[in-house]
Order: sequence, then C-alpha cells, then structure tokens
Amino acid sequence: MPTASKTAYERHAPDPRIVERALSKTRRGVYWIEEAGKPATYEPLTESTNADLTIVGGGFLGLWSAVHAQRRNPGQRIVLLEAETIGWAASGRNGGMCSASLTHSDENGRRHWPDEYDQLVRLGEENFDEFESDVATFGIDCHWERTGGLSVAVEEYQLESLLSNKEYSGHVLDAEQIRSELNSPLFLGGVRSDPDEPGALVQPARLAQELARVATELGVQIHEGSRVVGLSTPRAGTATVSTERAVITTDRVLLATNAFRPLLRRNRLMTVPVYDHVLMTEPLTTDQMASIGWQGRQGWGDMPNFFAYSRLSKDNRILYGGIDAIYHAGRSVKEKYEDRQKSFNKLASHFFATFPQLEEVRFGHRWAGAIDTCTQFAAFYGIARHGRVAYAAGFTGLGVGATRFAANVLLDLLSGSDTERTGLKMVQKRPLPFPPEPLASIGINLTRWSLERADNRQGRRNAFLRALDAAGLGFAS
Repeated sequence: MPTASKTAYERHAPDPRIVERALSKTRRGVYWIEEAGKPATYEPLTESTNADLTIVGGGFLGLWSAVHAQRRNPGQRIVLLEAETIGWAASGRNGGMCSASLTHSDENGRRHWPDEYDQLVRLGEENFDEFESDVATFGIDCHWERTGGLSVAVEEYQLESLLSNKEYSGHVLDAEQIRSELNSPLFLGGVRSDPDEPGALVQPARLAQELARVATELGVQIHEGSRVVGLSTPRAGTATVSTERAVITTDRVLLATNAFRPLLRRNRLMTVPVYDHVLMTEPLTTDQMASIGWQGRQGWGDMPNFFAYSRLSKDNRILYGGIDAIYHAGRSVKEKYEDRQKSFNKLASHFFATFPQLEEVRFGHRWAGAIDTCTQFAAFYGIARHGRVAYAAGFTGLGVGATRFAANVLLDLLSGSDTERTGLKMVQKRPLPFPPEPLASIGINLTRWSLERADNRQGRRNAFLRALDAAGLGFAS
C-alpha cells in the first residue's frame, strides 16, 4: 500500500513570507461584481399580482428560465423574484469557466448514467453551441471567449491515468508540450481540448446582469429584494407565492434557489452547501505574462480530489480557486463563512508552487461562495405539486453551462411536454439524499478526510471511499 507523502504542491511550497506579502493588501470582495460596474436595479415587489409563471431565484438558472420561457410564449406574464440582487450569489462569484458537461466529468457521467452517457455528451455540446449563439443573438456582453480547456497532471499517478485513458487519444500532452502551453514546473502532462471544441470563459457577473437585461426586454418582470417566504399549492386552482410584502397568484412556479434552503420539504435533504474559495491577482505585466506563456488562455484544472482551477480575466488577472470544499454543520449559508483565512493562505501557497516565477505578484481580491452539491455531483430535476412546481439543484460547481440546459428541462416539465430531455434517466430519477444532522456532518467530514488522504497516497482510495464508489456515491471530479 502506498505510504502517505507530501503532494506536489507541498513539496514545492513557497517561502511563507511570499504568501504573506502577496495577501497583505488583498481586500474581501468579488472582482467580477466590481468589474461589471453598477448594474440595473429592479424594484422590490410591493403589491400583490398575478402571473402565468413565477420564478424564484435570480441566478443563472432562474434567468435562463425566464429568457427561454418568454421566447417560447411571448404573451405570458412572467415574474422573477430575487431575495438579494441579480447574480449576487454563486452565479456572480464562480470561476466563469463554461463547459459542455452536464455530468461534472466523464467518469461521473459514465458511473451514474452509463446507458445514456453518449446522449448526454451530445445534448451538452448542443447546449454549449446554443449558449454561444444566444450570446451573439442578444448581444450579451459577458467577455465570452471560446478557448477550449486544459486538464493537468501534477503527480505521476495522475499522468499514468491520463496515458491509459483511450478517450484522450490525440489530445494528451507530455511535460514539454504542456509547459509550452502553460509554463509550470509542476505540470507533468495534460489533456488539451482545442479552441473549436466546447470550453469557454465568461465574466459571470456580467452574464447574470445581461441575462436580466434580455429577460426584461422580452417582457419579464424582475423584482430584487423580494425574499419568498411561502409557497402554497392547493389541490385545485392556482398556486400562491408569498414574499414579505406581497403575494403572487400564479399558474406555475419554477424554483431556482440552488444552495439556499428549498421551499419544498421533499428537497430539504437533497443538497448541502459547501464553500469554495477564490483569489484574484492584480493584472500581470507583459513580462509576467511572457514568463508563463498561456497563449491559448484556456481555463485549466488539475486532477487531485481537492482540485485547483484557474483562468485569466480579460485584463490578464489570474483567478485561482478550489482545493478545498468546506461544509458547515446545519446546511447553513452565512456571510461569516466566506472569509476563511486558512483557505486563502493555502490557495496562495498552491498558486506560487504552480507559478514560482510570479513571486512578485499580489492578490487584489479574495472571496468565497456556497456550492449546491448533491450525492450524484450533477444536477437533479423534478416536478411537484400536481405538475405546477418544477425545480433543479445540485450543480456542484459546474453550472455555468448546465443551468441553461436545466432551464429548458424545467420548462418542458411544467408544460407537460414529452421531449428527449424529459425522457432522460438523469431527469426522471432523483439521487439519494444526504442524511440529517449530525450524520451529515460526520459523513461529509469523513469523506473529506478520506479524499485528502487519497491525494497524499498516490490516489489510493480507502475502504470508506471504495464503499461509496460501490454505492454510486463516489466523487469523480
């Protein structure tokens, strides 16, 4: 059995003084939201009203649902309610890397939906192309940049996994080739998808704001500062959605609350919020950019269980995130969880291990956000309350592209349409729920410990992780 050892990032850890200096003037704030500038504002709902469709949640899923619904039936009245402001949560805070994947990874997709995996790949690629088309059609200013992507190996066992995977034939890069793409002494090899293949960068806060603009231009009524406190669906007649100040009488309801407490009791144990942390550098100089290459500007991720991901912004800042996923007992989402210095220190150390030539770079922003994860690590879907309420959640950090697909699934379900999407096992079957507390905390923390242990043992999974794999609950990023 492999013995515990330091990871590549630990073996190449920088002088702690470099980390301390780089973080010394970092401010807490979401760069994407600041860069997007002052957005349009939408008045709270203060008077009761009627709607054909009421959407709860002003992130990507809710916004895409509003746009698609109004395009399908321009004459209907659609109201979208957001508790805070458009895109303030996960949709405005994520890495902005848009993938075609609906399953979170090839391995995860084949594990959960082996019989329809090829179909899911095709549908994901079609959705990605339609996403790109919508950006052009509606003039969505979200810094869309089709770049392809990179997956990199930083340990020998990861490289062996890449070389043995026949699906990567023709795209596998050795150490010299990967470093010509992105110059890091840690990279032993990798997989490159070409720019004409699915894989793009977006400015996520701009994308949310622009989708809100498109929705309102199509006729959707958006209300910020309108927290939903109740959902009532009597057996006959219309449903009611209650905010703190008004009530909407509505034919159908679409729930897009993701990491936040579900309005349907049946979904209370289906997801848990885990916190992801992010650093953003100041803009790199021309010489600094030359030192790392990165001419293709692809977003990239590495291969440990606790993986890092990174990308460039339009003005050549480097976003660096991931490497931990922090769960706080009680399934709670709180602002105080967003400023975890231990996570930011670890991110900075990983960053300088990856790019030691950038030791003079400083971080300008730090932030965090809650990811809605479920036991299948990809979105689940459902219809409830006599066909009047549809929902999706559990995107597990890969929702930039997948939320667009999910919006169409939910609208199909609400309309009662029998489509290719609604026929998917992914759509028809719910994953296993998480247990209630305190079992949830015990299980999640044991899983985190086991995954971290595997990263320090050349990927070797212990008996607990193997049991989860056998039950179809194993994580494959």
